[in-house]
Amino acid sequence: MNIVIIGAGGVGGYFGGKLALAGYQTTFIVRGQTLEKIQSNGLQVKSILGDFHVYPPATNDFDVVKKADLILLCTKSWQIEAIARKIKPLLPKHAAVLPLQNGADNADRLAAILPPAQVMAGLCRIVSKIESPGVIDHFGYEPEIIFGEMNNEPSLRLESIKVVFDKAGFKNRSSNHIQRDIWLKFLFIASISAMGALTRSVLGVMREDIFLRKKLIETASEIVSVGKGLGIDIDKKDIDSCFEIIDSIDYDTTMSLQRDMMEGRPSELENFNGYIVQQGDKLNIDTPVNDFIYYSLRPMEEKVRSGKI
Repeated sequence: MNIVIIGAGGVGGYFGGKLALAGYQTTFIVRGQTLEKIQSNGLQVKSILGDFHVYPPATNDFDVVKKADLILLCTKSWQIEAIARKIKPLLPKHAAVLPLQNGADNADRLAAILPPAQVMAGLCRIVSKIESPGVIDHFGYEPEIIFGEMNNEPSLRLESIKVVFDKAGFKNRSSNHIQRDIWLKFLFIASISAMGALTRSVLGVMREDIFLRKKLIETASEIVSVGKGLGIDIDKKDIDSCFEIIDSIDYDTTMSLQRDMMEGRPSELENFNGYIVQQGDKLNIDTPVNDFIYYSLRPMEEKVRSGKI
């Protein structure tokens, strides 16, 4: 299988690196210093499960998509539309596109631009970051990819992709309830990420502070209400499961959105709490806590994106 990884951050770098290590033809589409470093020194992954170093092809030329069987989209959620428009004229008719970003509607946004039959839905679980260009630090959670067809039906390509992921040696699961799986991940990530940016606090501080914990739970409750309004099989009981995970994670954990905002980079704020606010307005569902978080952080996000910071 010919695999193209778009993006070599904490997600693309780890999973793409594992696929390359397993011997699959794996090409990275990257740019800037990351491109230079991978071309000159390969891709280095420092992992709690074992370090490895691979030397995959890397390019900034999207023409490599023309030979792809599987494309893993591992950029930030706010970059989806631009990348979809770039790959659309290059995409082979047999190729599958699997988005692994955080967010609730990534596959839908891809399918609005690309042929819907070529778009799959997915998510990943990993705690990792870029240590430096071409060097990935995986420092928490057993990495996992969950993936499925948008219609939740079984398919031959699901089976063939699972064989590939199994050979690469990371935890994975094909799902016939992929929208629910995506929203369970979204419930977790969107409940804590922007609150971390707003408070400038690690997860342990937020979950142990009585007032902040209450606000995290209220944020999650609003997310569930919006999800249910959109027809997602998600319920209040899932909040309890979500907080069992929150309570089990390392005290000093920070999330990528939080780190991006604190370090002056564009973030996924619009795709997390902004999405809940937007959908809540459409569905006439009140989301006061998400409103406060989103509108409090939006001026900083706009400043970053305008280049004024």
